[in-house]
Amino acid sequence: MNAKVEKLENNKVKLEITVSADKFEEGLNQAYFKNAKYFSVPGFRKGKAPRNIVEKHYGVGILYEDAFNIVASEAYEVAIKENEVDVVASPEIDVAQMEKGKDLIFTATVTVKPEVKLGKYKGIKVEKKEYKVTAKDVDAEITAMAEKNARIVAGDENTVIENGYTAVIDFEGFVDGVAFEGGKGESYPLEIGSGSFIPGFEDQLIGLKTGDETDVNVTFPENYFSEELAGKPAVFKVKVHEIKVKELPTIDDEFVKDVSEFDTLAELKADVKKKLEEENAKRAKFEMEDEAVKTVVAATEIDIPTVMIDHEVEDYIRELESRIAYQGMELKTYLQLMGKDINELKSQYAEKAAENVKTKLTLEAIFKAEKIEITDADITDKLTKFAESYGATGANIEELVKNPTDQLKEYAKEELKYDLAVKFLMDNAK
Repeated sequence: MNAKVEKLENNKVKLEITVSADKFEEGLNQAYFKNAKYFSVPGFRKGKAPRNIVEKHYGVGILYEDAFNIVASEAYEVAIKENEVDVVASPEIDVAQMEKGKDLIFTATVTVKPEVKLGKYKGIKVEKKEYKVTAKDVDAEITAMAEKNARIVAGDENTVIENGYTAVIDFEGFVDGVAFEGGKGESYPLEIGSGSFIPGFEDQLIGLKTGDETDVNVTFPENYFSEELAGKPAVFKVKVHEIKVKELPTIDDEFVKDVSEFDTLAELKADVKKKLEEENAKRAKFEMEDEAVKTVVAATEIDIPTVMIDHEVEDYIRELESRIAYQGMELKTYLQLMGKDINELKSQYAEKAAENVKTKLTLEAIFKAEKIEITDADITDKLTKFAESYGATGANIEELVKNPTDQLKEYAKEELKYDLAVKFLMDNAK
């Protein structure tokens, strides 16, 4: 097998690949044995006719397609590897010569990763970030813990609805004086401030008491999933049956013992402060790295093939499908609720996808230019983090690190290219 490489415009490369006649003959034999059971030739039991008889009966080209698929795929893989062609999309195949007793010649036109012209990436200026933890921050976290452990109790006849309270209501909606489908509910528990209902609905309940009735006037959003209601004004007749309020526990040592591993409020505060400081340090590190990467990417010139952006968009959509499937929803249903079609969703993701592709290509170029090496320790650390992110512990982490699949190991290496390139930027930044 040999291959000639020709660079074309628009990040394309044309490979002319020649497979020897002997190799093609092997492919024809494999194709024959693969399909022999399907051939029916007069004078022979089905599947027992010799290859030369099959070719005479069905035509000499009967095995060409399967033989081509057998030998060409292997030859193609060897050609792109030997010639270091960085392919980003499936090839366009054109057969130039395919005859029994002759070399097989075909071309494969492929889109490749584009040339990256790096701008300045060493010694860039990055603003130092630092976020201090205040006593107010610590108190807010502990208050949030108290709210999670709050009791929900019924208010009395003097209780009025406030943000954070839950109002148990009956409601019925009308458009132009006519009740509409899906606009009615009974004894519905609505948390005020949750944003569960149409904008403006919850605000108009604030100040009401148990037993009160009112008309709530709202306008459906223009992009509301129901075309019959989108953009239209509506009136909801509402009756308040009950008001439920959160009763926060007293924040003291006893509360601390109930909700944490600590014995005193002082110990809990010290732990919360430490964790907030760690989170702030991570936030500052991320923001500085993000600033550095964006600065370098902005100075980089790349003509990105459309197919790479399309692939990135498809990845986003697959991720979205997986996320909403976990919630028991199909993509089709999600699009209906959002009032969009698949092309609008792809268009929405396109700009973000282009930025992401450019970022990856820039970091890959820095990794290559600086001849950064990935160590076994780097791979072990990355695999450990993968395992921890999926909730693995102890022996499970050890097993994954010792015996990762080839696919996972390659993915770890790919991610490490970006990680180590970013580290290089920060190590050399001002």
